[in-house]
Amino acid sequence: MIETIKEYASKRIDLLKIEATEKSSLSAGLITYFILILVSFTFFIVLFNFGLAYLIGRALNNTSYGFLIVAGFYFLIMALVVLFKKKIVNFVADQVIKFLNQ
Repeated sequence: MIETIKEYASKRIDLLKIEATEKSSLSAGLITYFILILVSFTFFIVLFNFGLAYLIGRALNNTSYGFLIVAGFYFLIMALVVLFKKKIVNFVADQVIKFLNQ
């Protein structure tokens, strides 16, 4: 009887180790995926904005105007984010809570 309990406990510990290893490896894979997506998206946004700034600048016959307009656009977005900070934080917190309670 005691041997059976010891064997069960040993098998249960082995199962928990395997499950933890599986969850850890999946988490590492997802983190790597999101980092690669983030880096790729960052390069896309930076290069897209340079292109857009040059395009606007050429249309206005002054490249610096294009960069100032693009910078002004991002300044406006930043101001809106600062203005709506509380709503954004609450929305994200609510979404995380909903996701974790599924």
